[in-house]
Amino acid sequence: MKYYSLNHNAPEVSFKEAVIQGLASDKGLYFPQTITPLNPAFFNVIENLTHNDIAFDVIQQFVGDEIPEANLREIIAETLSFDFPVVEVENGIYSLELFHGPTMAFKDVGARFMSRCLAYFNKDKKDSKNTVLVATSGDTGGAVASGFLGVDGVDVVILYPSGKVSDIQEKQLTTLGQNIKALEVDGVFDDCQDMVKKAFLDETLAHKNLTSANSINIARWLPQMFYFFFAYKTLKSQNKPLVFSCPSGNFGNICAGIMAKKLGLPIEHFVASTNVNDTVPRFLENGKYDPKPSKATISNAMDVGNPSNFIRIQELYNNDLKAFEKDFSSYSYTDEETLDALKKIYNTNGYIAEPHGAVGYLGLKKELQKHENAIGVFLETAHPIKFLDVVEPALGITLPIPEQIESVINEEKVSVKISSYEELKTFLG
Repeated sequence: MKYYSLNHNAPEVSFKEAVIQGLASDKGLYFPQTITPLNPAFFNVIENLTHNDIAFDVIQQFVGDEIPEANLREIIAETLSFDFPVVEVENGIYSLELFHGPTMAFKDVGARFMSRCLAYFNKDKKDSKNTVLVATSGDTGGAVASGFLGVDGVDVVILYPSGKVSDIQEKQLTTLGQNIKALEVDGVFDDCQDMVKKAFLDETLAHKNLTSANSINIARWLPQMFYFFFAYKTLKSQNKPLVFSCPSGNFGNICAGIMAKKLGLPIEHFVASTNVNDTVPRFLENGKYDPKPSKATISNAMDVGNPSNFIRIQELYNNDLKAFEKDFSSYSYTDEETLDALKKIYNTNGYIAEPHGAVGYLGLKKELQKHENAIGVFLETAHPIKFLDVVEPALGITLPIPEQIESVINEEKVSVKISSYEELKTFLG
């Protein structure tokens, strides 16, 4: 499989090169040259397949022969070492829980897959290292830190906006040590992301062999297709159209869902549910893509003013707005509406959501009014414990601390404060 830059001014590369480079030399995101739908027979028997077998069939064409089948199956088995429950929240509405991994966030899937691909590609390099440089608005940092901890030949540098991630999220990315370093940035997530992109294009840092573990990296993004297939496997027997609502910040999850549909997965409609960072809902209203600086909200992982993956979504629809609108809607919600949804879900059904899932629920409810016979799935992208300062007072409950969180919550935070690109560059050396 070859990958091309969406800026169309860089050489095509292999899967390995795309993973290692992260971003193309012309600043573009990499995109697969071809997308071949899966054999319809696959969907006829999907309920009889294991998650590992499903994931292998889904990802294999994008990896090609660059990782042998046995090694790729081993990478998948290590990536998917936890559950992906589909939980009925109310009649015809389900939560797809993506928080049962080691850092209790959906990004565990992509981070674990990418780290193991990179380890495979580095296995014969004894004297050179890659530096994974990543910006986080919340859960990416912890997932990447956990996924890459102790991986030979890889150093990890995580940039996060000071005071704008939850306490537990901060502990997950600042306490592990070893090959993981955290930089606390005086700014917002977009500032962190801009610094990362600038570093990739800085020729004076070429010796650091920089790559990204944000969803701009294909090895972080593509495995997110898996859980749409897992949800379909669970719900197939109901024989009803499926509507998926994704809480959307950088738009990696929903973009992966659209990729799953291009592979043949029968999804009727997607909803990109956002907080007040509403660049994409505004685009669908007026046809103008007009990114604005991000605003802080209680659903902080979605505080993104210029979502990186939206250009991939546009490519999937050949920039045909009409075709795009047929499959895709986007709605935005305030913090007040999010809190009301948290309470409604809990008081009606006893289900404990968190702010991102609550935004996804709101978008799903709105869209299902247009799809009479459909069932809906919203993505619960992180465990409620990661937002206990929002969830506990809203619902009047005390959340038990899961084992994964207990292991880091009392550890000492270690971070380096920076406020400019020059300081990042000095740190990287």
